[in-house]
Amino acid sequence: MRHRKKFNHLGRTSSHRKAMLSNMACSLIEHKRINTTLAKAKALRVFIEPLITKSKLDTTHNRRLVFSKLKDKYMVAELFREVAPKVGDRPGGYTRVIKLGNRLGDAAEMAMIELVDFNDVYTPGKKQAKKKSTRRAGKKVKTEDQVDTSNDTEVKSDEA
Repeated sequence: MRHRKKFNHLGRTSSHRKAMLSNMACSLIEHKRINTTLAKAKALRVFIEPLITKSKLDTTHNRRLVFSKLKDKYMVAELFREVAPKVGDRPGGYTRVIKLGNRLGDAAEMAMIELVDFNDVYTPGKKQAKKKSTRRAGKKVKTEDQVDTSNDTEVKSDEA
């Protein structure tokens, strides 16, 4: 019976589980999405979301707390510099787990875990903002062309 067992032990010792989750969290911060088994993805989500919440407030104490879990100063720096500004206004839910099907070798359920704000497919609002600025520039160019064509018609009318 698993009475009062709060999290999935993943069939590993405590030290092995902590090291594995730390390494997976570093990979997720570095690559913004990773493929793993569904159970590990769900365990990683519970592990990394409090760290991302701590990274929203950049203090020395929060950096030390995150470093005590991640054990990689370069990933801590990337978390605080790149990931935290993108998720600053989000109240939680920084990761997304997508089921991918079963692995061929042992039929384990596979999943992709990714950082939500770094996916370009599901966040089209940010792309549209960039396109709007491009469209404005395109309209300015068209208005200049229209001015040039109107000058051509004036020249034609002077010749006639």
